[in-house]
Amino acid sequence: MVRAVRILMLSWELPPTSSGGMAAHVDGLAHALAAGDDDVVVITRRDDRQLERDSTLAGVRILRAEVDLPWLPDRAIARVASANHAMVAASTALEQWRPDVVHAHDWQVAWAAQVLSHLHGVPVVTTFHGTERSRHGGHVPPGVPTDVNGVEWWAAVNSRHVIAITGLLARQVIGDFELDPAVVHPIIGGIDPAWWRTVGADEAAPAPDDPPLILTWGRVQYEKGFQVLIDAMAAVRTRVPEARCMIAGHGTYSAELQSRVDVAGLSDAIDLPGWLDDNRLRAAVHRADCVVIPSLYEPFGVVALEALAGGGPLVVAATGGLAEVIGDSGAALTFEPGNAAMLADRIVAALSDVDFGDDLRRRGAALVDNYTWAAVADRTRRVYTAAIG
Repeated sequence: MVRAVRILMLSWELPPTSSGGMAAHVDGLAHALAAGDDDVVVITRRDDRQLERDSTLAGVRILRAEVDLPWLPDRAIARVASANHAMVAASTALEQWRPDVVHAHDWQVAWAAQVLSHLHGVPVVTTFHGTERSRHGGHVPPGVPTDVNGVEWWAAVNSRHVIAITGLLARQVIGDFELDPAVVHPIIGGIDPAWWRTVGADEAAPAPDDPPLILTWGRVQYEKGFQVLIDAMAAVRTRVPEARCMIAGHGTYSAELQSRVDVAGLSDAIDLPGWLDDNRLRAAVHRADCVVIPSLYEPFGVVALEALAGGGPLVVAATGGLAEVIGDSGAALTFEPGNAAMLADRIVAALSDVDFGDDLRRRGAALVDNYTWAAVADRTRRVYTAAIG
């Protein structure tokens, strides 16, 4: 029996103001640990003034630090370092509470994690959700990426144990930061399959004559590959003229993506509704005839598990953590990253064969049961115990 642990967790992102993969990971893990009787405190940024600085949600205490001053908009590293001072200051609200372990998520909170580790005399565990080298295809461009890579290296070697969200990323971390493989642990993130399978009370069932819907979502950035899906849709429409596509989310690439849709003459076929709240997104997954994850690079891709749990026949780019999660399970069709023609073929195959789509659904439902947050929390707790021991 593993004893309960007092965990001080730090993350740059946290819901409800962020819906990215790291935010969802921290939120799901923290609440699963608390449900298992661990004592969890999360320190993050207060990036919405309507959110309380100190609150407790489902057994997890959340401290939100004011990080907007001094404001250094043109110096990313300095801005993050300044925010880390604010996170350490926010920890004074803990008063007599003391952690057994400090758990940092990615480089943005590395400085605060190390300071709090020394203050409390406890080890640091760092989870890498990606690295600058892996994000840039195996090399580190000069400038900010080089600086971030240096912080990542420093954080890795100063952590008692390191977690990576895929086996591929774990191998990269070991090689890039020259770590002992014994202290690096691949722990793939999780989801709440039951929630994704639940049909909302106001969720309308698809009508028989509804056009086929191809769905994708996430943070709209170049590496997510949504532009590849737009190119593929031009070919899909020649074979399935009634097909429609929805790309949900927002980000730095949104304007360019809309321009690409317009130039391709696909504005009647592709909808970019922006960010969808959880219930609307779940309803869209249930409605979808095919879910596509076209990422050029994806360290993990929680959307794959969410899509499988929601019952959407899945087509994914064979890259990074996506390829690792799907493996040889047969739960999804795969295509070469960036290959729009191959993606179009896979989409048409998923739309055209109902029995094949149903088989993908069955295999997907079996796969996601291995990725509940309770299972992820159990594996993470064992890393804490090793670090503390």
